[in-house]
Amino acid sequence: MTELPPLHLDRASPEPLAAQLADAVRAAAAGGTLRAGDRLPSTRELAGVLRVSRTVTAAAYDQLLAEGWVEGRVGAGTFVTAVPAAGPAPGPGPRTEPADERPRVELQPGTPCTEVLDRAAWRRAWRAAADAEPDLLPRYAGLPEFRAAVGEHLLRHRGLPARPGEVLATGGSTGAIAELARVLPAGARVAVEEPGYRRAADALAAAGLEIVGVPVDDEGLRVEDLPAGLAAVYCTPAHQFPVGGRMPAARRIALVERARAEGMLVVEDDYDGELRYDVAPLPLLAALGPDVVAHLGTSSKILTPTLGSGWLVAPPAVREAVLDRRERTGSRPAPAGQRVFTAFATSGDLARHLRRLRRELGERRSLLVEALAGVPLRGDRAGAHVLVPLPDATTARAVRAAAAERGVGLEVLERYAGTGAPGGIVLGYAGPTRAAFEAALPVLAEVLTGSPNGR
Repeated sequence: MTELPPLHLDRASPEPLAAQLADAVRAAAAGGTLRAGDRLPSTRELAGVLRVSRTVTAAAYDQLLAEGWVEGRVGAGTFVTAVPAAGPAPGPGPRTEPADERPRVELQPGTPCTEVLDRAAWRRAWRAAADAEPDLLPRYAGLPEFRAAVGEHLLRHRGLPARPGEVLATGGSTGAIAELARVLPAGARVAVEEPGYRRAADALAAAGLEIVGVPVDDEGLRVEDLPAGLAAVYCTPAHQFPVGGRMPAARRIALVERARAEGMLVVEDDYDGELRYDVAPLPLLAALGPDVVAHLGTSSKILTPTLGSGWLVAPPAVREAVLDRRERTGSRPAPAGQRVFTAFATSGDLARHLRRLRRELGERRSLLVEALAGVPLRGDRAGAHVLVPLPDATTARAVRAAAAERGVGLEVLERYAGTGAPGGIVLGYAGPTRAAFEAALPVLAEVLTGSPNGR
């Protein structure tokens, strides 16, 4: 039975109580408080709640039944039906675009490829997670078994030796950035990539830190352009977001050496770190400088944001500061997603999933490069997005509009670079189904080259 919203009957009103009750139920159904299929209390139960005679509630239900607002089911009760066309119309809702104007295929960056997720393995992981005993106390560092599973994952797939005690569970990369921001000195200067991941910059700024944009090129963050006096620098060295550069080993070493010399923390967001094509792996910043690097990872891009789980490997003083703040504020990452990730990883299903994911995205990358032959692309050697440079931001917006008219949603580089941004389209190819992605390729070729086959 559905719990009814508060129903106010005015006994001093000349309007009959039965009519007032019918009006109140009608308004609740029209306004969405009651929905089609909701079971109403019996006339006896409702009469007791409202302290009226059963005659009042029965008369109200009879009126609603006659108008089509409710229906009676023998042996089951009285249920709300769909709002009748002739009844009072709900108030105006939010404006939506006509269906034919909404993009049918969204090629947004930063979206995972859930199509390759083995649904049977996914269900097994959830069942295994449900078998765990409820926790008696909060786990501020995360579940021990999750921290062990992450340590094994980092060693096997990212070449980072991290003991379980060195891993903290997080709610994801952005949440971890916000936590790190809160343990940095108030008002400290922090460098971010420009263009870069705006949500990270916003999380740092929300903590009262001074944000300094530093330019990137085809090899990621330009270390030589970092100003002096920084408390920290945030970067995405595996596949810079959104330009797509991979930071070479020499530049990584230079960044770690500056961090040591100047006493700054390097926040390494391992965005797209598990995905690379035709290139050798590069050492993680955290492997080169575990004493000055806080390494962030998440299950959101390799699996799905559903889990809301991630990890942080950081120098001892940073870990202790994060844990201290969690214990003082009572904040901690939710364990449910940690349990599912643990089950998925320890069963071997995560390794199998990553192999499928790399194969699928590698094939999509090849199809995209072939379809856009002759179009300059940046960042296609790793990750799940590429940058298509364009003359200016106005041109990029025109391309996005042209694609939207053909049912394909695109994102412009301007979104990640702010005022005075260069022109470009940031193309993500992981989110849609394979069939939808392939259907979008001729549209991309046409809006970017004027030819449906890209030539």
